Amino acid sequence: MKSIQRSLSLGLVCALLLVGLLLVQSSLWLFEAGLRRNLATDLREETEGLLIAVVQGTEGFKLDSSRLNPRYQRAFSGHYFRIELPERSWRSRSLWDAEPAWPTRNGLASDLVDGPQEQRLLAYRAEYRRDGQRIVISVARDYTPILKSFAQVRLGGLGLIVVALLAFLLLQRYAVKHAMRPLERARQQIAQLQQGQRQQLDIQAPIELQPLVEQINHLLAHTDDTLKRSRHALGNLGHALKTPLAVLGSLTQREELAAHPRLQQDLTEQLAQIQQRVSRELGRARLAGEVLPGAYFDCREELAPLFETLKMIHRRDLNLHWQTHPDCRLPWDREDMLELLGNLLDNACKFARSEVLLSIDQMPDGYLIQVEDDGPGIPADRREAVLERGTRLDERAEGHGLGLGIVRDILTAWNGRLSLEQSELGGLRACIHLPTQQRGRG
Repeated sequence: MKSIQRSLSLGLVCALLLVGLLLVQSSLWLFEAGLRRNLATDLREETEGLLIAVVQGTEGFKLDSSRLNPRYQRAFSGHYFRIELPERSWRSRSLWDAEPAWPTRNGLASDLVDGPQEQRLLAYRAEYRRDGQRIVISVARDYTPILKSFAQVRLGGLGLIVVALLAFLLLQRYAVKHAMRPLERARQQIAQLQQGQRQQLDIQAPIELQPLVEQINHLLAHTDDTLKRSRHALGNLGHALKTPLAVLGSLTQREELAAHPRLQQDLTEQLAQIQQRVSRELGRARLAGEVLPGAYFDCREELAPLFETLKMIHRRDLNLHWQTHPDCRLPWDREDMLELLGNLLDNACKFARSEVLLSIDQMPDGYLIQVEDDGPGIPADRREAVLERGTRLDERAEGHGLGLGIVRDILTAWNGRLSLEQSELGGLRACIHLPTQQRGRG
């Protein structure tokens, strides 16, 4: 959701910023174009006024200073002129000693001209004829104040754009957040599905999300039903194979085969391998893999019955206890977790003298499960060999039942790791690290 909001916010900011800049700049361009047209008219009228100041004298044309505007007499006033005749020329006193680059074509100059004291001048050139003589009059006006005003307007426009952007962003975040509430509720419900707190999504959803919710619920129900049918079928297959294998086992013990001890031994070994392989493959096939909604292992509900069963199987004076978080819920299939913990605890009970401890701790990257006992343990130099020998069901580490195939298969399916250490109780500690992100799942 946050990434969607960031994308929408970024897109809105870019669009509004681009539109705002275009509006401000285009408005300034249009306004300046109209202003220059008005100033061009004023400058043309100034050239006409200067033309009137050029009068005919006894010695030819002369400039009547009494007819000049006083601003042309004040130094650097921002108003300048130059009058050119074939024989002579005049320039305003306001120019002092500066000599701008006057335009060479009639009309308003397309570019601003550099004037005195870093002024930028808007220049205009007009050509007249009087008494057969050509008179060229150029006038200029300081354009710097207008440029500064444009800069202020542009800065103010940018400020307004920023304020408008902030206002639009707040409105957009509110609108998106309001529109995304149904999706956020759906996301929370999916997270609850992952945590095993619900089995389906709420069917009461907005019309836009109703088909999606229905499809997800249908998929969850279909997956759960398929897994149950598969497990039931595998259980039936296991029971169906047990009887023929048992019959074959009994046939190998008949008197007819006693006369052929070698053949009897070979048949017995082959049947044992078949039974082990069938049990192993059925155990691997029944693994749930990805946990289904509502099938998480709730330690508070599941450990108490499991430990009661172990007490009934083993000595009643055996001290069996566990340490977990009060709300411990392991994100793996309940049946597989019972199989894993049952095998580890059963093995610990076999070799414990008086105490077995199960501890489950949540780590940053998963869970750490430790099963400890106060039995004889395994020497440190032989623990790696025990784990290596545990790669097959028919191999055991000199009486230690650590090589149960279903445990190895579950750890393989969950990308788990098993290590053996010395327990503080005096015996063996079996440590299992189960990462929460399984098989590339995000």
